[in-house]
Amino acid sequence: MTTRTPPDSTTSAYPRRWLALALLGAAQFMLILDVTVVAIALPQMEADLALSRESLTWVVAAYTVAFGGLMLLGGRSADLFGAKRIVYIGLLTFVAGSLAAGFADTGTVLLAGRIAQGIGAAMLSPAALSVVVRLFEGDERNRALGIWSALGGGGASVGVLLGGLISAGPGWPWVFFINVPVGAAVLIGLLRVLPPLPPQPGARARLDVLGAILVTGATGLAIYALTVAGEIGWTASRTLIIAGIAVALYLAFGWWQKTTRSPLMDLSLLGRRPVLS
Repeated sequence: MTTRTPPDSTTSAYPRRWLALALLGAAQFMLILDVTVVAIALPQMEADLALSRESLTWVVAAYTVAFGGLMLLGGRSADLFGAKRIVYIGLLTFVAGSLAAGFADTGTVLLAGRIAQGIGAAMLSPAALSVVVRLFEGDERNRALGIWSALGGGGASVGVLLGGLISAGPGWPWVFFINVPVGAAVLIGLLRVLPPLPPQPGARARLDVLGAILVTGATGLAIYALTVAGEIGWTASRTLIIAGIAVALYLAFGWWQKTTRSPLMDLSLLGRRPVLS
């Protein structure tokens, strides 16, 4: 008579870990693909929704700012509330944002959908990686992480090609609608495959929401400064003021991480050579 041990046990590995990796990898591939898949469809969006140049830039930037700026908060949420739960919430949020963006009839709705996609991705990506780390051990973990890393470059490359094919076929809304069946299939598979994964022991008691607001606001303003600079010049007062505020927010984020009891990020990690590279 045998018993199944949990994936965190050192005595055995979870038997369906590679299937779980395939499903989580498909989700991660979808998130990275969505950074570039809209690039080829931008002219169609501009014509159909009468988007300005600035709004068109934010169709891409709104997703990447929310995704990158809130990723630290998403990772901390996975530690506190359980990676499995955050994976599901993030996936559902991403799919809902995709639906909103696909049905958008104005630039405002489109940008709102893109922001929702970014928020979902910021929860899903670090939580999914946390699940992968917990399901694998030793050399298998290194192989799994290698596969995970390769998904980034692959998703970015395929996104450009897929965006062109979709734009030439069913039209730009389908660069978002395609996420719905893929997300549903991944969700159904994960519900059947993932084992119980309780929150990590010793996790900090609260989320650093202020830190997330500071770093996300700084990133958003930095990108906005670059966008404005292309229109009014690099030395224009508006460009310099916005860039200055972004730098100030980054500095405030660094100060806050050193003083708060539950920092979003351990800044000492940036001094390690592999991390810096």
